[in-house]
Amino acid sequence: MPLNSYITLGRSGLRVSPFCLGTMTFGEDLGGGFGASVPDSEKILAYYLEQGGNFLDTANAYTSGHSEKIIGDFFQQHKGRRARVVIATKFFMNLFAGDPNGGGGGRKAIVAQCEESLRRLQTDYIDLYYLHLWDRFTPIEETMRALDDLVQSGKVRYIGFSDTPAWKVAQAQTIAHFRGWAPLIALQIEYSLMQRTVEGELVPMAGELGLGVLPWSPLKSGALSGKYTRGNGVKMQGRRGSFLGDFTEKQYDIIDAVAKVAEWGVDPGRVMPCVA
Repeated sequence: MPLNSYITLGRSGLRVSPFCLGTMTFGEDLGGGFGASVPDSEKILAYYLEQGGNFLDTANAYTSGHSEKIIGDFFQQHKGRRARVVIATKFFMNLFAGDPNGGGGGRKAIVAQCEESLRRLQTDYIDLYYLHLWDRFTPIEETMRALDDLVQSGKVRYIGFSDTPAWKVAQAQTIAHFRGWAPLIALQIEYSLMQRTVEGELVPMAGELGLGVLPWSPLKSGALSGKYTRGNGVKMQGRRGSFLGDFTEKQYDIIDAVAKVAEWGVDPGRVMPCVA
């Protein structure tokens, strides 16, 4: 599917590429061989855009904020292109040690984190703003009202949730509906052949409530890319090897099944779960 086969995201009019460019590895700030250099990150971004892609995903915590800064610097160097892309970023992670309000889903934290992301991205607005993780210590009404205020102010266009239980997402969406607040249009969740538990409640809930599902780690940090087998699984640990750990027997069974499908001339990375 070409990147310029744009689709609407959830129950909205926002048109995005069918494949979003994740930028969690933009920047080498975390050390240990993790992440791409600034020049390499810019090359990846430029190539994605050249192929017709228009959907970028980042977060305030990705490489300690450097990912957002790389994206912002890129569009400062390419005037006029920022308006042609959809930039999604997330809030929740605390980048300020010792500040209890430096992260989370409370109003004070949300407003501050939004301003910081806008500064790093060097833009006037965020197209899609996600709650990165559910903040169980903050009333969901407070989070949703703060997000609605950001939408009303023009600093955010659309909102979404990431890695939040189905019952809490449903509660938030219902509250927004009855109070006339900006609705959630997107749900970002881990989803791959090695992580299918979301098919039980999260995926059908998203369909019912008008949220577009955006899978993260669809190749399980490279485990499903085809480079790992029973024979080399321990040896071939890439730069994200720490995310994998040791494969279980069930995971090896899945890898074997993917390899068998790939024998029909399909790239292993294209073998994806199918939801009826």
